[in-house]
Parts: sequence; structure tokens; C-alpha cells
Amino acid sequence: MKNGDQTRFLFGISLHRPKWQQFLICSFGFFFGYLVNGVCEEYVYNRLQFSYGWYFTFVQGFVYLILIRLQGFTMKQMVNPWNSYVKLSSVLMGSHGLTKGSLAYLNYPAQIMFKSTKVLPVMIMGAFVPGLRRKYSLHEYISALLLVVGLILFTLADSQTSPNFSIIGVVMISGALIMDAFLGNFQEAIFTINPETTQMEMLFCSTIVGIPFLFVPMVLTGELFKAWSSCSQYPYVYGVLVFEAMATFIGQVSVLSLIAIFGAATTAMITTARKAVTLLLSYMIFTKPLTERHGLGLLLISMGIILRMLPDTKPSPRVQVSNVNVKKSKAFSKELESVVDERDEEKKPLI
Repeated sequence: MKNGDQTRFLFGISLHRPKWQQFLICSFGFFFGYLVNGVCEEYVYNRLQFSYGWYFTFVQGFVYLILIRLQGFTMKQMVNPWNSYVKLSSVLMGSHGLTKGSLAYLNYPAQIMFKSTKVLPVMIMGAFVPGLRRKYSLHEYISALLLVVGLILFTLADSQTSPNFSIIGVVMISGALIMDAFLGNFQEAIFTINPETTQMEMLFCSTIVGIPFLFVPMVLTGELFKAWSSCSQYPYVYGVLVFEAMATFIGQVSVLSLIAIFGAATTAMITTARKAVTLLLSYMIFTKPLTERHGLGLLLISMGIILRMLPDTKPSPRVQVSNVNVKKSKAFSKELESVVDERDEEKKPLI
């Protein structure tokens, strides 16, 4: 991924920087985009009682295409074949639609409980995705588990908002989790196999291929006509949806940047930590009392994040192999110096 890091940009900002700067820039874009997205979803689903997840995802897709075009992306800039994005698009649209639709059957704490476990299936599924076959150490699984348990404890700490479960909602959110597990790993595999893949290409292709997948559930459930009728009575809803899509677009491109640079599992942990930040901000803004269970949840979340950061200071087996390769390449380059002087015509192939 080194070459991909050197040439990658995020809305005109070069990511050819130290890792910690890449992390801060991408994380800021992600947090901003999805915090605004959360506010808009709360308004549309809870205040207006609109629960048209498939239709809203459909509208969001067209906003994405317009924004991508305004960013200057064209199909001539594609470096991957269209068939690379078929599976990716199907799980992407399915995940979005099921997640949004589940809000009609699950309250916010129940959805957070399920979505906070996302990092674990992402890590497990990474071992089975062709082109990736990623393996994680025991302490990485432990850090993910601490983060998940901590977030669930923090969510359930407010006894006045107990989880409200529904069989349909559980099935929908479980399906979204399974698709999320494939989604992040499919995206990382494409970035790994072809580092020249840009975030705009990834989002453009997965969106334009995925939009047709939304017609089937919209027509079968009758949601297409119901949503059109309801939104026609309240046209300003489209303004909210467009604003939400613009914010989510920033978050989505930032997430793709994180996946390309840091991998699917690390990105899943960041997205999970974002939920904790959102909940903590709601308590600070609305001056809700923090209990001991809140404190325990925050402690476990902090422990999980700190434990996950340990590979940055302690060399992992993957890094050790890389260091050995660097030493070998240095020794090999010295041998090449004498050969290059005598064989100028072979200089380019050797490098």
C-alpha cells in the first residue's frame, strides 16, 4: 500500500504524510460526516416517522453520483473492470438499506448494541476474502472485544432507554452486520490488489452498480410508492436527504481512505469508537448524569483503543518480514551499482 499512500488524496488534501496525520485527517472527515448524518436520521425517522430505508438509500445514491461528478471523476479514470464491483455493490446497498430500515423496528440503543459488534465479524471474515486472507493476533481480537463490550455497557447504562427488540428488526440488522463484514474486506481487497484505485472510483462504481439492486426490495415491499407519496406531501424532506447525503459523502470518502491506508478492521474499530463519541457528546450537550456503568464502559473502550494501538510501537511479524526485505534490498542494491555502470541498457528493468 505504500504507492497508494503516496498518491492518495482526500478532497484535494494530499495524504502523502506521516501515519498519524493521515489518521487525523481521515478520522476528522469521517466523524464530521457521520455526526451530521446521525442528526438527520434522527429527525427523519423519529420526528417525521418516515421509515423508508431502501428509498432513502436510492436518493442518496443519486446525490453521490452528482457529487462525484463535481469532484471531476470520469469513467476514463477507472483502473478496475466493472465486474470487480458487482459483489461489493450488492452488499453495500443491502447494508445501507437494512440498516436504515431497521430503525423502524429497533430503537436507538438496540441498534447500537448490534452495530457496535461490527468489528468482530469484519476481522473474522477477513481471513476468507480472496486477495486478502488477513489474520489477526489474539491481542487484536481482545482489543476489539473490549471496545464492543464497553460500548454496549455505555449504551445500556441509561435505564430509561432500554433496548426495544423486534424479530423483524433483529433479522434486518443481523443481515446488515453480515454484509458489513464482507463490505469492508471487499473494499480493502480491491485497494490491495490494485493500489491505483481511488476512493472516487470505488464509491462511483459501487453506487452506480448498486442502485439497480435497490429496485427489487422497493417494489416487492411497496416502499417505492409509499415513500414517493409521503415525501410528496412533505417536499422539504428531500432537502434534508440531500443535506444528509452530502455529509455522508464526506464521511464515506474518508472511510474509504482509512480502509486503503489502515485496513478494514482498524477502520471498523474507528467507526465503532465514533458511536461512543456520539453518545458521550449527547450526554455532555444535554447534561445527562453519568453513572458508574457509564464510567466502566468508557474505561473498557479506552482499554480497547489503547491495546489496538500497541502494534505501532511493538513490531509485528508482518513488520519484521518487511524489515528483512529492506535489508536484503539494500544489499542487493549495492551489487547492482557495479552492474548498472556496465549495463546501462538494463538499468530500467533492474530498478
